[in-house]
Amino acid sequence: MVDELSRRLRSEMTPLDTKFSYFLAFPMAEEDLRQYLHDPVAALPAAVSELLPAVGIVLAPFLERGPARTSISVAYEKPAEPKLLFSTHVETPDFATLFFTVKEEQVSDYHYYLYDELAALLSPRLPRQVQDTFHGLLREELSSEVHGEVDEKSWHLKQTLLRRPMAARKDGKPFREYARQSFEDTMTLYLHGICCDIDVETGPRQLPSRHLRKRLEALKTLFPPPEGHPVFPEDANHHRHNH
Repeated sequence: MVDELSRRLRSEMTPLDTKFSYFLAFPMAEEDLRQYLHDPVAALPAAVSELLPAVGIVLAPFLERGPARTSISVAYEKPAEPKLLFSTHVETPDFATLFFTVKEEQVSDYHYYLYDELAALLSPRLPRQVQDTFHGLLREELSSEVHGEVDEKSWHLKQTLLRRPMAARKDGKPFREYARQSFEDTMTLYLHGICCDIDVETGPRQLPSRHLRKRLEALKTLFPPPEGHPVFPEDANHHRHNH
């Protein structure tokens, strides 16, 4: 079980930097480690790393869901589809262990799950100012009845919120639940975009691009990316012209 494993592995982790360490549950080539660990961690904004607890990353062949919802274990044979899980985490107050399925997975999918887990660690630790800024953007969107969201989870919570009367949409528990998930989904996209060249899928549920851009610009101001990691296409051009 991952709970038990996280305690056991903590002392066997190899440090990546002062905040991150890792454990390989199966052998991996040195060049793969760059793609799986060094590059995605190096792309994190300093302001993000500062808010995170110490993080241990466990790269496993597969993660398997047991009969009880909480029983998740590392598997060496690919589990049947409904039992296959791509990521999970075990958190103590000062340490978070993140587990990932990496065999037969695209690196870009792994990056998405990695940043998704990190965004989930971040959301309860946000400074007041960051939270206020993001909540302000969401309230503006709700006032203008902007449709769509960044990802499925926040989209569903937004639908729940939109069923409430206008006056009840901008505060209270449903708003806070939606705001937290919306932050996580937007932050995942922001971090993934700094690390890798990704395309935002357009669809009927997707937040309109100018609103998405406004959110990403706010995150860029609050969590500036490391040197040489552009957020928007024009940042890359600007960077090129300055060299």
